Amino acid sequence: MRIIVLIKQVPDTTEIKIDPKTGTLIREGVESIINPDDRRAIELAVALKEQYGGKSTVISMGPSQAIDAISEALGMGIDEGILLTDKNLAGADTWATSFTLGRAIGKVKRYNLIICGRQAIDGDTAQIGPQIAEFLNLPQLTYVRKVEEINEERIVVQRALEDGYERVESPLPALITVMGEVNTPRYPRMDLLINGCEEKAPIKIWDAADLGVKVQEIGLSGSLTRVIKTFSPKTKREGEILKGSREEAVNQLLDRMHDKHLI
Repeated sequence: MRIIVLIKQVPDTTEIKIDPKTGTLIREGVESIINPDDRRAIELAVALKEQYGGKSTVISMGPSQAIDAISEALGMGIDEGILLTDKNLAGADTWATSFTLGRAIGKVKRYNLIICGRQAIDGDTAQIGPQIAEFLNLPQLTYVRKVEEINEERIVVQRALEDGYERVESPLPALITVMGEVNTPRYPRMDLLINGCEEKAPIKIWDAADLGVKVQEIGLSGSLTRVIKTFSPKTKREGEILKGSREEAVNQLLDRMHDKHLI
């Protein structure tokens, strides 16, 4: 069983700040983490490898510091990692990102299953997995909450719905996106984590030339969408002091709550 896991290093949402002048995210000095749903994807890949044998590869696209996320994945039990990093990859929308990741997967060639997190907490589009499946012309099973059966030819999963779930079977190779309820990620093992951080760690660094792509196909140049402005919505609160006796103030409060259909 050969499994590819796609992960993304994202800023910790509790630390996100926006530059008031440029409207862009301030990433300097902000702690980065592996996207939570992607940690579930890593755990599933490692668990399947432990049960059925085979090899697992994690791929991430981002700046050079994203190698920390790959090292952490190795610490959790992934066999090898590939970092796609190039200044020309910056500014990619979901289309350009899916194209780049699809080319990387195509270069890996041999795989039975691709596992992605449902969505990233910094974008929340949930588009990358499905777009990669379309690019590679693969069956896709989204919102997977449990893998029931799998071998080198087929997979059976439970796919979450609003009011329950459906049981779906698909031939392999295929791509699945997993939800938070699929498992609980393990902590990295210290010895594996140390090995994953060493220079001899099994991590490859690929740039645009390695992927054989043109500059106009990737990054901002290859993106079909543009972000015009990013901002935090401003909230405005108004206070009012109710005057009169305690009974009068209570009656005024009840009247206002009734007018706003709160009672």
